[in-house]
Amino acid sequence: MAEGAGMLDRVVVDEAVREMRPDFAVLVVVAEGLVNGPGDEESERWLADAAGRAVPDDPHVEAWRAAYRAFGAKPKRTRPSVEALLRRADALPSVNRVVDAYNAVSVEYALPIGGEDLDAYRGAARLVRATGEEPFDVIAGGEPAVEHPDPGEVVWRDDAGVTCRRWNWRQCVRTRLTETTKNGFFLLERLEPYPVDRLLEAGDKLAERLRAIAPDVRVESRLIGGR
Repeated sequence: MAEGAGMLDRVVVDEAVREMRPDFAVLVVVAEGLVNGPGDEESERWLADAAGRAVPDDPHVEAWRAAYRAFGAKPKRTRPSVEALLRRADALPSVNRVVDAYNAVSVEYALPIGGEDLDAYRGAARLVRATGEEPFDVIAGGEPAVEHPDPGEVVWRDDAGVTCRRWNWRQCVRTRLTETTKNGFFLLERLEPYPVDRLLEAGDKLAERLRAIAPDVRVESRLIGGR
């Protein structure tokens, strides 16, 4: 099991990704001591409020489309996570309190956010260009299955395999955040022209929501890039 502070220090953005998008920055947030649970009136209100502030044509969406095209993905077929959320902001389902919290922040701030179970990680999180051989755990036809990314695809991974394909398109089953998650790991991702100050503000809003869910949660963060 990775400890929160240790993970913060070990997250790596590979040079091959930096060369492709030198403007990329990620705010890494670790939240230890979560007490999650089913979605409730408060978390549903967060989603509804965010929908009222959503800007579907935010310039950040086009920046992510361009990033996807740069490594060979087709953004109309596999949409960046922030675009997928914004397109259905008025009808986002409640998943659980923590997922609702970060989805609401993602919609309000037009920002891709991944939320995962820190204790499911094996080694450090790394953003790399895939070889195509890495395993990616999914559910297919109701059964566990393994897929593989395309060679050159930008992926988040740990020692056990890919944790998120196509930068922020789809998370794996192994590290998904559930109602029993005690320690969360969040990645808030930004490309120009998105202001770094707005990225940090979104991180503060996420921390505020997590503390509303679990007042004793310990939240730490680290900005990689963007300065």
